Amino acid sequence: MSIDPNSTSGFAIIVAAMAVAAYLTRIGGFFLMRFVVVTPRVEAWLRALPLAIMGSILGPIAAHGGPAEYVAFVATAIVYFWRRSDILAAFAGMAVVAASRAVFG
Repeated sequence: MSIDPNSTSGFAIIVAAMAVAAYLTRIGGFFLMRFVVVTPRVEAWLRALPLAIMGSILGPIAAHGGPAEYVAFVATAIVYFWRRSDILAAFAGMAVVAASRAVFG
């Protein structure tokens, strides 16, 4: 059986399958953490995990980006150190890169 991604129903099936996979991945972590003893070392690792993931995403962009990306990195760092919020810093970086690309092309 093959699913035609160009049809409306095929697209809906693909999006639903991706949503289910993402949901199972997310709840799988919560389920598995019931079996892990949370020591101070594990807690420190869990606190560092979001920044490590963002770093792994942003590393290739930093290596191959342009001026818009570099300005966004600076804005992201400023917002993070100002507000100490990962999410707010990520949104600020996205907004700056989007605005830079819209203005400067």
